[in-house]
Amino acid sequence: MVSIDAEHTVTHVCCIGAGYVGGPTSAVMAHKCPNIQFTVVDTDAKRIHAWNSDRLPVYEPGLDSLVQMQRNRNLHFSTDIDEAICNAQIVMIAVNTPSMQGTHSKQGAQADLRQVEACAQRVAQCARHNTIVVEKSTVPCGTGDIVARILREHARPHVEFSVLANPEFLSEGTAVRDLLHPDRVIIGGADADDRAQQALASVYAHWVPRDRIITMGRWSAELAKLASNAMLAQRVSSINSLSAVCEATGADVQQVARACGLDSRIGAEFLRASVGFGGSCFSKDVASLVWLSASLGLPDVAEYWDNVLKMNDSHMQRFTQRIVSAFDLGVRGIKIAVWGFAFKSGTGDARNTPAARICQMLLDQGAQLAIYDPMVPESQVREKLDAGKDGSYVVCADAVTAAVDAQAIVVLTPWPEFRSANWHIVFDMMGRPARVFDGHNVLDRQLLEHIGFVVTTVGVRNGVV
Repeated sequence: MVSIDAEHTVTHVCCIGAGYVGGPTSAVMAHKCPNIQFTVVDTDAKRIHAWNSDRLPVYEPGLDSLVQMQRNRNLHFSTDIDEAICNAQIVMIAVNTPSMQGTHSKQGAQADLRQVEACAQRVAQCARHNTIVVEKSTVPCGTGDIVARILREHARPHVEFSVLANPEFLSEGTAVRDLLHPDRVIIGGADADDRAQQALASVYAHWVPRDRIITMGRWSAELAKLASNAMLAQRVSSINSLSAVCEATGADVQQVARACGLDSRIGAEFLRASVGFGGSCFSKDVASLVWLSASLGLPDVAEYWDNVLKMNDSHMQRFTQRIVSAFDLGVRGIKIAVWGFAFKSGTGDARNTPAARICQMLLDQGAQLAIYDPMVPESQVREKLDAGKDGSYVVCADAVTAAVDAQAIVVLTPWPEFRSANWHIVFDMMGRPARVFDGHNVLDRQLLEHIGFVVTTVGVRNGVV
């Protein structure tokens, strides 16, 4: 529908949403497309100010240098949303689509599309020429149809739009690498959107091989994102379910995972037992898939994917119970050092982090927590936890300080610094017996036990090495 079909025609791209998707995506695109101007806009003036400062609001390895290199050359951060839309041939929507409050049930959770819909209406009101609108946010199937309808209803005379689904497949902690070397770029559109798809493909073609740029239907592209995250979450729940079997039988989940991963049909990725998955995507996207399946009259499919979420939650409960059961009288009044609060290493993101769930269960049983994470700010920790009547917690500046007089260390994020800590010094500072609960199997168990620690790992029965 929109007649942009040559790569030199695309001179301005606007990205609405300066978060974990919009900022890194635009920075990499600006780096690889020096002849195109990229403007990232947001209603949050503090966030935009941070993007224009030396302390970015998003931590990703390699992102700082990219932003500093391109900022004010062909990468701009602004609160002037209307002007950016007016100047752009392509507008990317990268706003948050959280699970809608009040829709959580046995049938999943509906995605909240109000920000996406508001963006579509604003684009329609501001665009002065034909424009390609690109969904970067993770959305349920059919969202592109909703966006297209809003654009038609509010468009200025003689202005036409093409709506494309171009889901992101970023992994926090490796987002820059994922953007520079994507496994695939998916561009979904309606039948009439072929020229618009090719226009967006021409932007990616500055650095992505053409055989990795795949065009398809818009519904297929929207579902592909949900399906990818759901299948990754399923693998995490699968190996964690097997870790419970290992703990009950004396098998070692790492050995089982290695044996399974050597099968070329299975592969080794996402077969590392842990405390469970978290972050902004997996739980939300699986819940959205459950909701979609139920709404389509597919209860068996909805139940299947809902069990992935149930297994993730029950695994966190089981891990917490192993901590509690290690103390004869429970954890009331026991000081426990919590190492790691981010949902994964390489990021400062604590959204839906398993650490918050596990810490809250320990606090509810009266534990005294000393929490340390190298990247998560104290304000985020305090947003997630409620000490309640009996429990309490402090946020510490380093791991060793957190461990002073603690009777246990619980590793909830696999930061490399934890493996390389001076464990002899840590041991001398702790109470006795000094316990370590390794929620990601990243520590050297033999070394710790040689020093004198009592070590519990995921997927290994206590007392079995």
